[in-house]
Amino acid sequence: MTMTDVPETTDEPTTAKPKRSLGRKIGIAVFSVIAGVTVLALIAAGVVVWTIQRSFPQLEGTVAAPGLDADVTVYRDELGIPTVVADSTDDLFYAQGYVHAQDRFWEMDFRRHLTGGRLAELFGQSQVATDSFLRTLGWHEIAAEEVAALDETTLGYYEAYAEGVNAYLADHDGAAASLEYAVLGLQNPDYEIEPWTPVDSVAWLKAMAWDLRANIESETDRAILAQDYTAEQIADLYPAYPYDTNPVIVPVITEAPAEDPASSADDTDAATASVEWAEVGSVIEAVSTMMGSPGEGIGSNSWVVSGALTESGHPLLANDPHLGAALPSVWHQMGLRCATVSADCAFDVAGFGFSGVPGIIIGHNAQIAWGFTNLGTDVADLYLEKVDGDSYWYDGELVPLQTRTETIRVAGGADVELEIRSTGHGPIVSGLTDDLTAIAESPYTGSTDAAVPASGAPEGDWAVSMRWTALEPGTTAASIFALNLAQDFDGFRAAARQFNVPAQNLVYADVEGNIGYQTPGNLPIRGAGDGSMPQPGWDSAYDWRGYIPFEELPTVYNPESGYIVTANNAVVGEDYPYFLTNDWDYGWRAARITDLIERTAATKKLTADDMSAIQADQEFWTGRQLSALAAGIEVDGEGTREALTLLERWDAQNRPDSAAAAYANVLWDELVQNMFSRRDADARPTSQSRMFEVVDQLLDEPDSTWWTNAEIGVDGQEEMLARSAEDAYERLVSLQGDNATLWNWGSLHALPLTHGTFGSSGIAPIEALFNRGPYPVGGGASVVDATGWVLASGSFETVTVPSLRMTVDLADLDASRWNNLTGASGHAFHPNYTDQTEAWQQNRQTPWLFTVDRLAEDATHTLVLTPAS
Repeated sequence: MTMTDVPETTDEPTTAKPKRSLGRKIGIAVFSVIAGVTVLALIAAGVVVWTIQRSFPQLEGTVAAPGLDADVTVYRDELGIPTVVADSTDDLFYAQGYVHAQDRFWEMDFRRHLTGGRLAELFGQSQVATDSFLRTLGWHEIAAEEVAALDETTLGYYEAYAEGVNAYLADHDGAAASLEYAVLGLQNPDYEIEPWTPVDSVAWLKAMAWDLRANIESETDRAILAQDYTAEQIADLYPAYPYDTNPVIVPVITEAPAEDPASSADDTDAATASVEWAEVGSVIEAVSTMMGSPGEGIGSNSWVVSGALTESGHPLLANDPHLGAALPSVWHQMGLRCATVSADCAFDVAGFGFSGVPGIIIGHNAQIAWGFTNLGTDVADLYLEKVDGDSYWYDGELVPLQTRTETIRVAGGADVELEIRSTGHGPIVSGLTDDLTAIAESPYTGSTDAAVPASGAPEGDWAVSMRWTALEPGTTAASIFALNLAQDFDGFRAAARQFNVPAQNLVYADVEGNIGYQTPGNLPIRGAGDGSMPQPGWDSAYDWRGYIPFEELPTVYNPESGYIVTANNAVVGEDYPYFLTNDWDYGWRAARITDLIERTAATKKLTADDMSAIQADQEFWTGRQLSALAAGIEVDGEGTREALTLLERWDAQNRPDSAAAAYANVLWDELVQNMFSRRDADARPTSQSRMFEVVDQLLDEPDSTWWTNAEIGVDGQEEMLARSAEDAYERLVSLQGDNATLWNWGSLHALPLTHGTFGSSGIAPIEALFNRGPYPVGGGASVVDATGWVLASGSFETVTVPSLRMTVDLADLDASRWNNLTGASGHAFHPNYTDQTEAWQQNRQTPWLFTVDRLAEDATHTLVLTPAS
């Protein structure tokens, strides 16, 4: 400021006010705008934070809950895992429903819309095709029939659970129930949450049965392959189970002894064929050289070891079911404890369950522990139907189609009318998916060794129907509680008798030192066909003849070997009197687990740490084969030769930091694509377990035509291996650069945790709210640490996972351990949203307390639900 800027003086004293320069005025204006925007941003951020956190559940204090008879205590540990303690069963399941709704209601609501074929009510026109398929299967209607048939006590459990869910919803609507409703409101502002019902709970069991339905995709693939390949070529692609090298769960079947099974630790059920575990000597020799290791996709591992092999002298039970990666995890951990265990209130159980479903699915009570793996038997068949107008042909006569019409309500759009047609085999599913429609357009029937065009059929239009055990009312909804209450092997088997869908392997251990196994489920007895290809629906000779009697299903009790291993491998040998399937997992995981148990037991007594170490094993069996082949593969490129040298020195462990593992898996994928996918007709190499066996056999057949592929200019085995090695090197360089020291399997095979609904919305800010990861992981497809990826898909990202891991110590239940893929909470940004993922990623299990006093002492939060006046 200059002197000329000073104003003239007056009689009254004044304070000079300097003039602002243009730059300063602009600066102040800009600052004001920025300050205003900042304030608005802070307000918006505050609204977002408030919206996010308003649905977080109350974990402390007291909540008045109408419908309770007495106080219920909910203890939560630092992982947010709840243990519910109640005086009565009604209050116990009421509280379980309340807590599930606290933690996971959006997941529950989405699940019931899925099972009911009502996704379009949430998300609009994009989901009409999905709803059409699900309505055609009719899960919700079958669940309603099952609920109607429940006994009074079991129905009471489901009703109490629903009452607890609805008590929570009475005070929590829209975004107060979950953040997802705030996002949904942007697209579907008129959506209103409906009350929960027992049918909503039971219907989710149908969805899990579909997830574990076994071979329907293989049956579809074979039918499509038959359009381009001979029966001999299809047989090459679907070889028989390698019984001579890989184990079966129940190798020897003998006549049942007369005495009660409970009277002797060496006998099995008196009412059944007695099954004893035989030494599988050839497997140990084979595994010593093959080092089998595997599990891909939807599957699972479980095993149980008797006290004869353990340090404590009591059994150890391990389980890790393999399911699609989900956020939140498909499982919810919980304890359900009667304050005083009595005949009136007998539940004293903890483990993993499903939000929306009362009870515990996998876990232990105070006396027994149990685990599940998918049985893998063929429980669904496709039938080729000949349709004439409103009728279909059956044994030379026209029979009226069963029809019904349903209305699909569409958010933001017009309703869609759907006509559903069914034959005596089941609903007609062609026209709903591309593959099923393709079968109807070019129909073949037969089996893997006899695929022929569907000649000799009556006149009419082709259609494809589906028969599946889960499309008939069953009793699984009641079996969950029977399993939770079982106190011994007899009770366990009685619960298994009711567990008819999905068909599973059930392993068992108890605090008295016994171990066991039971095959449950409705397993079809077929007529003329074996179900490996679509069958002629017009001929009753191909119909099912009923189900295998429970008394004749495989069972094992206290085998001499001291252990039982299930990993989706063949349950029985070829001499079993009933046909179960042609599509077992090929047994690489089972062989590896068996080998690790026997190797460890040969040098020491087993501990829970050994069980966890086996679950973390990452050996890649086909990788070991590729390592052995590497030195003999002739290539020109220096980089490829260096990569093969890396492979030669590899220990075949798919560790996340391994450069050799990265190259081995890329080489495997390129080899399979060059041999089977990159042809005029894709040979559909979908299953890695199966392709392990296919390529293993072909390595001994260098003259096989599968080694020649004119489409890529390869002639013979040597050229195929060399071309694949070079392609793999170039592909990995494009993905991770040409510095092999920087290659790593973990980031190539990373796990993205994608929210089940809004995680794939295509709107980045919304996806960022809900998605987490990616997380670098080791393991792989058909590896014990079964982080599955899709062969020949163009990506190695993890899509299926050990969805949980648990090890139960029957010597001291408080010494057990467990881990979930994500966390207890389904609320994005909640501390328990993904707080178990790092431990899962590192194959680390956390302590699993069971004693109520210790749980109460260890609790970080305690909530009391009290009867509302």
